Parts: sequence; structure tokens; C-alpha cells
Amino acid sequence: MSNAAPSKTQIYLQAVRTFSFPASLIPCLLGAMLALLYGTQIAWWLMPFTAVSLLLLHAGSNVISDYDDYRVGVDTADTLGGSRVLPGGLLSPKEMLRFGLTLFAVAVVIGLPIIYERGLVILWFGMLGLLGGFFYTGRPVGYKYLALGDFGIFMIYGPAIVAGTFFALTGVFSWTAVYISIPLGLLVTGILQANNLRDIIHDREANIKTLATVFGEGFAKGEYIFLIVGAYLTVAILVFANILSWWSLIVFLSLPVALKHMNMIKGVKIEDTGKIAMLDALTAQLTLMFGVLLSISIVITKLVS
Repeated sequence: MSNAAPSKTQIYLQAVRTFSFPASLIPCLLGAMLALLYGTQIAWWLMPFTAVSLLLLHAGSNVISDYDDYRVGVDTADTLGGSRVLPGGLLSPKEMLRFGLTLFAVAVVIGLPIIYERGLVILWFGMLGLLGGFFYTGRPVGYKYLALGDFGIFMIYGPAIVAGTFFALTGVFSWTAVYISIPLGLLVTGILQANNLRDIIHDREANIKTLATVFGEGFAKGEYIFLIVGAYLTVAILVFANILSWWSLIVFLSLPVALKHMNMIKGVKIEDTGKIAMLDALTAQLTLMFGVLLSISIVITKLVS
């Protein structure tokens, strides 16, 4: 069996945490499907630029977050979070920072055709994503460390991406897209909460404030359940409000998976959170399943309307 050192490409892929990409790509897909349903003149040629730019912004945010978490002592050799690139000595902090800033820069360049086509409004959407991603942990803000990460992640990976993609493709802002983005925003925030629940002890040692460290283990578990249940409940409310069609109830096909994830946290003590070490990745998979089902329901609605 080979114990060869990983290549630079493998290290960079590890650094961007590809398992989390459904958090940005699925809201982008949902925004595109809503454009298909409600749009009249749709610039589909902008879709690749939108998706790739969002993916690079997400990757850059992950890298910068790892850089800052390592710098302030959140990620160490003993913690479970992050990509493990810096604690493992695979890249230097300087290389990690340079890589993250490069990803942001390339995302901006790829987004230029969208800005040219749609103007200043889409520029503001892009700036929200870029600044929200960088200052999640970046100085001088670091709102993740001020117990504001949940709200920021919900806004970026819910309304901003879904409504932003819709606007990029149609040139129209839609409150309907904002409402329909709420379930995915809740699920993506659930990915973050899975991290925060697992990392309570280490975050407290590093003097980092998250809702989990501020309000404790019981609250953290309750918030995770609230976010997951809230995603399904919101879909049901949107269906009964005639904002989504009855076809959207097919998202409940993923409910057994969600229940399994919620059951994982029962009885887990913060001293033994290694038992939920993979809950963030599992919640990302749930987000993927849920988002694909929701998008399929919108396509069906378009076909039968």
C-alpha cells in the first residue's frame, strides 16, 4: 500500500472542502429552476458563469475560514473541524491565504459577464457573497466569532444565492424566489450548526462565540432540530399558501434521512462529539437530496402547467 505524499492538486481539493459544495450549487440550481418556471426572457448562457462564480466564492470562503480558524487557534491538531490542511502542515498559512484570495479574484473575473449583462444590482449580490464569505472569519469583522454566523450563512446560502441566480438569469428581482429559498437556507445553516455542536469545547477554549458556545449543548441540539424540521415545515406552508405546488411535497421523501441525522445527536455529550464528526457532511448530503427533489418538483410544475 502506497504512503506517497498527496499532490498539490489533492491538497487544494482538500482545502476547499468539496463535500460542502451542495450548499452553494443546490441554491443556484433552485434559482435556475424558478427562472424556468416564472421567467419570460431567460439568459441561460449566463448560468455557467453564475454557477462557477458561486462555487469559487464558496471555495474561497472555506479556505479563508480555515486560515482564520487556524490563526486564532480554533483548528488545531486535536480538533475535528476544517479541512485539516493547516494543522496537518500540508500548506503554510501564507499559501492558504494566497489560495483563498486567488479563488475570490477568479470568482470576480468569471462574474464580470453577469455584471455587464445585468448591471449594478447583480454587482451588489456578488459583493454580498464575496464580503459575506471573506468577513465570515476575516479581520476586522469575523462575524462567525460573534455568534452571527448562523444568520449570515442563512442569508447568503438562502435568499442571496437563490434570488441572485434568478436575477442573473431573468433580470428581475423576485420575492417569490426569496420565500422559496428559506428551506435551503435553513438546511445550509444546519450544516454550520452540526459543526458548532461538534466543536463546542474547542470553540470555548479558543474563546470563540457561536450560538452553541453561548447558549450551550441543549440549545445547540435544539437549534439543529429546529433548522431541519423548519425546512420541511416551510415547504408545507409554502404549498398551502399556493407559493409552491403540491408537487413540492416530494421533498418529504428525504425525511427518513433527516430523521436519522436528528437521531444522531440524541445522547451525545459534548465531551464525546466524535460520534457526530461527520454530521456536517451528512447534512450537506441531505441538503443535496432535498434541493434536488425541490427543483424536480418545480420542473414538474412547469411541465404540467
